[in-house]
Formats: sequence, C-alpha cells, structure tokens
Amino acid sequence: MPINKIVATKRGKSAIAGAVLAAVLAGGGSYFAEPARPVAVILATDSLIKPWEGLVLKSHWDPFSNRWDICYGDTLINGKPVKAGVTKTKTECDAILEARVYNDYYLPLTKQIKGFTRFPVSVQASMVSGAYNFGVGGMVGSRAAKLAVAGRYREACEAQTAWNKAGGHVVGGLVKRREMGDAQRIGEAELCVSGLSA
Repeated sequence: MPINKIVATKRGKSAIAGAVLAAVLAGGGSYFAEPARPVAVILATDSLIKPWEGLVLKSHWDPFSNRWDICYGDTLINGKPVKAGVTKTKTECDAILEARVYNDYYLPLTKQIKGFTRFPVSVQASMVSGAYNFGVGGMVGSRAAKLAVAGRYREACEAQTAWNKAGGHVVGGLVKRREMGDAQRIGEAELCVSGLSA
C-alpha cells in the first residue's frame, strides 16, 4: 500500500492530454490512425522517465550501479557498455531514450502482460516507467500487473508504489517517484490514477 494518499491531479491530466495530442500529431493528425509513437511511450518518456532520471551529456560513474552511464541513466549504448569520456547531445539522448523505452520496455510489456494495450494509457505509461526503473521481469511478475489484467486499475496504480526500496530500505526519492511526485515532477501513481474515470 502507498505511504501517502494517491489522488488524480490537474498536472497528471494535462500530461495525458499533451501525450495524446503529440501521438495524434505524430500519426499524421488523425485520432484514428495508429500513432508512430504510442501515447504510453510518449507519456512515460516525457512525463515520468526524463524528469526522474535527469539528463547527463557526458558519461559519469554511477556508484549505485557500479557502472558508467550517460543520457537518462543509460548504461548501454547500441548494446555496448558506456565508457568514460563518452559525450552525447540532448537530441541524441532523446532519440536513444525513445527507442529504448519502445523496444526494451513497451514492446516486451505488450507481449508479456495479457491485454496490456487495452489498459488505460495512464496505467500503461506508469508500468512502462516502473519497468524502466526496476525491470521488465519485475513488472511482469508484479502484483500491479496482476491487478491491471483483472481490470482493477486503481489498485494496480497503488500496488506499484511497493517498489520504493533500495538495499532493503524505503527511500524517500523512490516514494515520491512511485507515488505523488514532488513540486516539479509527477509521480507514477499520480499519473496512473489521473487517467482513470472517477
């Protein structure tokens, strides 16, 4: 269960509306066309992953993962480990992130979680963001995924907040990321419930 109360917010609803518009524009301006960029990928990437991961344009050593990373926490570029001295532009980092989120998180979740693409887009996006942070396997086997498959979306949004620990201890930053965010960033559960009907 979440530590804090989870509620829908205006900023969560605005983020969803913006992602829907971006997907429509990417699909040639038709609401009915299959978007080139799925709404869930746009929403997860722009509203959840980028703000929480932060952008680093020159590789740096991450003491938590014991690896070099760059861009939005990437430890691999084109399948190879990031090394010291690597630099990227913001445009390159954005393209790497979008491709990675689509190929390594969105597509596997669509294949491994029954009915994933029929979930509300806010649920899909929060699950993609969670998988980016704690792994596809963790998300696929999670209570949140089981609840979403059963159509219990609000409970699924709240169940994902359990992924708030590092080293066996609750971490304040992960509580914020999983729940209601902070003044500058939307939380996964906040966004998740903001896309559900009341």
